[in-house]
Amino acid sequence: MLRRKAMNQLEAWHASSSRTALLVTGARQVGKTYLVREFAHRHYANFVELNFIEQPDLAQAFEGQRDVQNMIMRLELAAGHPLVPGETLVFLDEIQACKEAATAIKFLVDDGRFDFVMSGSLLGVELEDIRSVPVGYQSEVPMFPLDFEEFCWSRDVGEDVFAMLRECLAKREPVDAFVHEKMMDLFRQYLVIGGMPAVVASFQQSGSILDVRTMQEDIKRAYRRDISQYAAKADRLHIKTIYDLVPSELNNPNKRFTFAKVGKGARFKAMAGDFDWLAAANVALPAYNVDEPRKPLEMSKERNLFKLFYSDVGLLTGAYLNSTALNILSGDDNVNYGGIYENVVAQELAAHGFQSLYYYNSKRLGELDFLIQDRNDRVIPIEVKSGKNYKVHRALNNVLAEPNFHIEEGLVLGPGNVEIAGKVTYLPIYMVGLLENQ
Repeated sequence: MLRRKAMNQLEAWHASSSRTALLVTGARQVGKTYLVREFAHRHYANFVELNFIEQPDLAQAFEGQRDVQNMIMRLELAAGHPLVPGETLVFLDEIQACKEAATAIKFLVDDGRFDFVMSGSLLGVELEDIRSVPVGYQSEVPMFPLDFEEFCWSRDVGEDVFAMLRECLAKREPVDAFVHEKMMDLFRQYLVIGGMPAVVASFQQSGSILDVRTMQEDIKRAYRRDISQYAAKADRLHIKTIYDLVPSELNNPNKRFTFAKVGKGARFKAMAGDFDWLAAANVALPAYNVDEPRKPLEMSKERNLFKLFYSDVGLLTGAYLNSTALNILSGDDNVNYGGIYENVVAQELAAHGFQSLYYYNSKRLGELDFLIQDRNDRVIPIEVKSGKNYKVHRALNNVLAEPNFHIEEGLVLGPGNVEIAGKVTYLPIYMVGLLENQ
């Protein structure tokens, strides 16, 4: 069983005195259904799971219904057994296929006899009705692929190791050299395997990179099928093309997405909805350019200038040649893994509370890979370095020297240990997930 941090949020929901329905969101195959089942096994004597895609006729139980007793009677008929008040969790999976069920949740929560969890894929694309449930009736838990810490748990790394890493980060002290090398080895594995639960579990059992590659391709095929099924017919070809272009675009020197690659004469204005669809489906992460590195970053973002990352770094690495994976695992620092390193940073930042991602590119000052605005409202520039020359960062030096920006600290994430040089703090790349903003 893979241990997931999202379980803590489900536990907190269960312990809350003011119960709501729970909505678990996230991309397909990030482990939502498995987690809800495990949670139900821990806390409920009775568990009812209804899947509106596998059993489309179940939608009839909610059609035009506002009478709670009628709905419960229909749920019992669908479950095939009585629902026991106070001891039953009802799991409504693939809720996007039955939005009337989400609308009915208010009445079922008010009734109070049973607990309800909803989930589904592509909820970000079709959430208007589902998220319209009044405040106080629904709580949301977003799920992501396994982050690096969760991946390390699957590799039998104890919590004491990450407690020590957090202390080193807080005190800006170097990590023990032996631990640092072991963590870099694990991080290189993570770059290849990624955090999709089925892929991690497969590697945990067999240790086969070829099996990993096969499963990653299966997941990407499933995402392409979702595009064919759920995206507007006129947009499907562009959305698929954009999704498939991500690996090659991240392999370019500036990594910025080039609209012309999608088709002759392609323009952002005509395709903005296509990029939004991939982001809303949680299968891609955009990082937007900002005019200047000042707070609030959202105010100065340029909508038509952005990088696009996969939501899971393993899916990106799997798109490249097998030799790339072998070079990563061997620790060859003569190869440029810039796009892969930036993808894992985007993924980790998104999973740890930085919901919007930004970067900065100036002809005069240069390009910063990422900008974050932390819980203290400070803007912090981040440079991501994959090679041994990680202490070369002209753009970061230029921005830190600009008095009008008032930036106190810049971070370099790379293969080296913790070190401070003036206003620059060097952190091991595996510490990115410790920069929490929750």
